[in-house]
Order: sequence, then structure tokens, then C-alpha cells
Amino acid sequence: MNTMPNTAKETLTQLFNAGVSAVKGDAAIRAWVSKSASSRPTRIFAAGKAAVSMFQGLPTDWQMHTPTLLVTKTDHIGDAQWSGSVEALEASHPVPDQSSMHAGQRAMDFVDQCGPDDHLLMLVSGGASALVEHLRQGVRYADLVALTETALAQGADIAEINRRRKEVSAIKGGQLLSFFKGAKVTVLAISDVEGDNIDVIASGIGARLPHQNLDYDMQIIASNNVARMAVAETAAKLGLPLIENTETLYAPVDEVARSLADIIKDGPDGLYVFGGEPTVVLPQNPGKGGRNQALALEISRCIQGRHDICGLVAGTDGTDGPTRAAGAFADGESFTKKPGAADALRRADAGTYLENTGDLFVTGPTGTNVMDLALFLKQS
Repeated sequence: MNTMPNTAKETLTQLFNAGVSAVKGDAAIRAWVSKSASSRPTRIFAAGKAAVSMFQGLPTDWQMHTPTLLVTKTDHIGDAQWSGSVEALEASHPVPDQSSMHAGQRAMDFVDQCGPDDHLLMLVSGGASALVEHLRQGVRYADLVALTETALAQGADIAEINRRRKEVSAIKGGQLLSFFKGAKVTVLAISDVEGDNIDVIASGIGARLPHQNLDYDMQIIASNNVARMAVAETAAKLGLPLIENTETLYAPVDEVARSLADIIKDGPDGLYVFGGEPTVVLPQNPGKGGRNQALALEISRCIQGRHDICGLVAGTDGTDGPTRAAGAFADGESFTKKPGAADALRRADAGTYLENTGDLFVTGPTGTNVMDLALFLKQS
């Protein structure tokens, strides 16, 4: 039976929520626990935007009685309650600050304190690259900030940003586990990178060094593909034809916008699903907004005047750049609802424009991070 919500925006919101729910940290961890024969680890290190949700998916006795260091983004702990065995820290993202440096020192100490019989469980998700840092000798904190700000302004993708971070870090690229002297390491990761490579996720904080003699097991427990498959399943239940389902958002925002608009405008009616993470080159004094808000507004420019297309572009982590929004809706009227859309894009101020048009999409922290989803309904 077709149970389509009343409006295109409601349908897109339902589809986005279905995708995010399938990759939430707690659900992904519970699914792993149910299939795993692993006994309770002796120590837990959780780092990233999804750290709280991942930790909450563990069995209660693991949460209550296992020494744990948890590091997540500012304002992501919320009202979560911990036992005395948990040290929970919040740090800065996307640009590291002194809280990130403190978290990095604590992470290094925590791993170094593992004894010969310890089994370390690492819960890794996107964002940990900025949240947890300890610099190589001779590298200053100001160098790290400048590196990050320059990479973001240049429109570098996450793989390039993380590569640069590894070059100055004493704990990324497998180096954190070089301090581990225990018996076993299990790494469970939520991927926010193309290719789901543990050497790239969080700059490789959960990776091991080549040829390191270590009992090491790593599993990717959630990804953009899983989220997109859940969107497709929900669309089928709503009676929506699925036209596209691809992970192709890997180019500058303006290029992605033109490509997606051409596909949708010339395609049949139905649902178009895209995943990945586009890039934005920032001007000297950028305004307010993130890549998803910029992409939504760019696509709105490409489809202006069309009444048969409505889209939602949003980050699965619930944040889009340094803003409160996850992304934005886009339709044929968004670009012309108010004056100044083109200027807003030029100044990287899409967020301000879209807030004025009422097109922002706000979810709050979602408990996961598998890059972005761009969902479009075409209904003639």
C-alpha cells in the first residue's frame, strides 16, 4: 500500500531519517555484538562524532565496568549518563583547539597504560581526526590550525585533509597503536570516507602500522552504502520508483550540482539517491553555511522554475560545517525566493540565504557520520 506523506519535503525527511537510522552508532554496535563471539574487552577507547551513540550500543555490563575514554564533538554528549569507569571529553571540530590536544594526550596515555593481557576495543567514527591530536616533536599547535584552515579553504576533500594531518601527528596513521603493549585490539569503525579505508577514517587513528606484530581485528560496521540501501528500502515501501542510487558526490559543489541537475531533469519520475562528500573552496572571509547548504542552493540555481523536482541535501551526522543545520531543501523556487542567492554562493553564505527562505534542514547530532545524502523526488 502506498503510504506517501503529504508533501515532497515530508517524504524526503522520512527517507533521510530511514537512512540515518540504519547507520546509527548504537544500532550498528548492537548488530555487531549480536553476531560476535567476543567477550567483554578490558579497555574501551571511543572517538568521533558518533562516539556516544556507539558506546551506548554496547552491552550494559561493558558500559558499566570497563575503563573507557570517550572523545566526541562539543555539545554531542548531551544528557548521556556515565558510570565512574568512563572519562568523557568534548573537543573541537572541524578545526582542532587545545581541547583536541588534551584529548590526544589522554588517548596516548590511555593506550600506553594497557597491560600485556588487555583487550582494547576501539570505536572509531568520523570527526576523530580533529577531535583527538598529539603532535610530532617540533610541530606547533599553530601549525596544525593553519594546516586545517588552509585545507578547508582550498576545498580539499577529507582524504587529503586527513593525509596532511597524519604528516604532523604522533598518533594518526597507526601510530596510536604503536603504544599498545596488550594482547588484542578490536576496531569497529563507522566510515565517513570514500572507499571505507581504515587508514583514512579519522586519519587512521584506528589503523595499525605496517608489519606491526599485533592481534588486530578491524570491521566497518556502517557506511554511506548502508544508509543509501535503507533509503531505497523505505522508498519501495512508499511505492516510489528508485531511479538512481550511487555514491558520486566527490567533486566541487558547482560541478556536482550541474551533474545531478542534468541527471534529474532529463530522467524519469521517481527517487534519485546520491551519497558522498563534495568540496567547497572558501573565499577569504566566508559567510555562514556548509557544503550541503551550498550544494542545495547550487542545485536550486540549476532547476529554478521547475515545479516537478524537490530535493534534500544533508550531512548524516546532523551538522554541515560550523552551523546548526544538517543541510537544506532545494526546489525550483529556492533560488528566487529572496534576492541575493548568487551573491550568497559567491561569499560562501548559503546558510544565511537558506535560513531566510525557510529551507534549512535541522536535525541536531544524529549519532552517526557516513558522509552526506542528496535525495531528490521528481514527480510530474
